[in-house]
Amino acid sequence: MQQIQHSFKNYFLTFLYIISFIVVVLLILPFVLINDLIFGKYKGWNYNYRIFGYALLFVNKVVGIKNKSINQPDKNLKKTYVFVANHISYFDIPEVLINIKQPIRILAKKGPDKVPVFGYYYRKSTIMVDRSSEQSRVKSVQLLRYYLSKNISILVYPEGTFNMTNQPLINFYDGAFKIAIETQTNIKPLIILDTFKTLNHTKTLVDNGISRTVFLDEVSVQGLTLKDVASLKQQVYHNMQKALIEYQAAWINTTDHTT
Repeated sequence: MQQIQHSFKNYFLTFLYIISFIVVVLLILPFVLINDLIFGKYKGWNYNYRIFGYALLFVNKVVGIKNKSINQPDKNLKKTYVFVANHISYFDIPEVLINIKQPIRILAKKGPDKVPVFGYYYRKSTIMVDRSSEQSRVKSVQLLRYYLSKNISILVYPEGTFNMTNQPLINFYDGAFKIAIETQTNIKPLIILDTFKTLNHTKTLVDNGISRTVFLDEVSVQGLTLKDVASLKQQVYHNMQKALIEYQAAWINTTDHTT
């Protein structure tokens, strides 16, 4: 994995991002609490996701991160997907919140839920999983299915962790593809291209510039059975890998992968 050099600008942008983020988190807290109280965990947190998206977009603008969404899907809120995305940076979840307009819940790892105030948002707005616990993994899958039954889209990072290689992607877990088939919910892959530059997972300092999210063609699961999980996973993997190479994602060593 290539390394990114940091300068005084990166330290300043990191400080500015943290301050802006804290201010925004505190400012939106009353609205989030009201939505939670009045509308509940389904409709209320559908509204709150949009609040988060606009708030994070504002913070990005403060530090000079310019979001660009390519081939954004139908904004019809009744359209439900299993979204799958690559995972390369701490900024991947903010990118999802900014660019996906459908009501959504994100499968995310435990840890940030312990942070004061922010932890409240994290616990309420994600489906947390501890991958070291079989019980936690089973419960998270049940919750993912449950939200889909409520016509709320889900997003899973099928790599399960950060890609810390020079390859476009690392191996996918089966979970998202099993859930898609079991619920007959089509898959909408997306690739996140520039968060490796704006907040590299190896050096937690912020940089600015364009941050692109590209939505790929919907993959139908209609009529598929669990026997098709492997081929479905391979199809989505191939589509995402091809797109990451075509868009020249920054971490890829083009001489060191197969297509």
